[in-house]
Amino acid sequence: MSADTSVRSAPTGLRRLWEWLPDSVDRRVIVAAWATLVVQIGIVGTGGLVRLTGSGLGCPTWPQCTEDSLVATPEMGVHGVIEFGNRLLTFVLVAVAIITFLFVVRMRRDRRDLFWLALVIGLYVPLQAVIGGITVLTNLNPYVVGLHYFASVILVALAAALVVRVYSEPGPRTPVVPRWFAATAWSAAALVVVTVVVGILVTGSGPHAGDGGAARNGLNPEFMQHLHSWPAYALFAVTLVLFAVSFRMPARLPVWTGLLLGVELLQIVVGLWQARTGLPIALVNIHMVLAVMLVAAMTAVVMHLTAPVREPVRAPASPASV
Repeated sequence: MSADTSVRSAPTGLRRLWEWLPDSVDRRVIVAAWATLVVQIGIVGTGGLVRLTGSGLGCPTWPQCTEDSLVATPEMGVHGVIEFGNRLLTFVLVAVAIITFLFVVRMRRDRRDLFWLALVIGLYVPLQAVIGGITVLTNLNPYVVGLHYFASVILVALAAALVVRVYSEPGPRTPVVPRWFAATAWSAAALVVVTVVVGILVTGSGPHAGDGGAARNGLNPEFMQHLHSWPAYALFAVTLVLFAVSFRMPARLPVWTGLLLGVELLQIVVGLWQARTGLPIALVNIHMVLAVMLVAAMTAVVMHLTAPVREPVRAPASPASV
């Protein structure tokens, strides 16, 4: 028995709710997709604030804030408020994920791409929360903290893919750019991943441990900063090529490669600025948020390398053949 058939025999309230849900992409679906991307980027900003203010162990245990309290207590001060506030935002992510999934569930046959993206994001959010709990239970082990951040990177990429697809037509897709351009774009995507991973290692070697007693990964922070710049500048060079050539390509690629280039320029400026001013909290947090915005922009570029296959228009039959 299909879900639609089951709903017909369900109580009136449930049936009305099912009928109210979108059966095609409308404004509600678009808003939900954008909300998914915004909250996934936003949680990176608040999570960065937790780490940069030394509030990583503001709640010393998980899932409760303390062994005797689910919420932060006045004795824990501002660090407890910041850490517990970030934990509360997980419920916002869960709520947005559930709403987004409900908005695409009736389209599960015609828009499988939206259905599966929403489902994976919805299942991934609790996993991300568990990884966050492990970071607390391991006393902010720098590699576990890095894994927690990288999990957010993946969620942002999935959310960006969801946003792109709500504006796309359904059905199979075909490449719309030459192979060399697609290979260059995928090379840029690989450089984005390398840049982000090395950036995570840089942060794990630096002064912002999330707590005064948290361990560092033992790598040389000055050397790691130089190492981090190499793939970043290589990415910038490759993106310049993509942007310059994109004006000969379809699928609004100049817009998306231009966005990618703009985020990279901001990231480079903020990265140099923070390195020369002693890694101030505000700039480091902006740098962390820009990193996932870079991932989102790169995802958009890659998603526009293909386009829906349009069926050829068939000529009407001639009178002789009728």
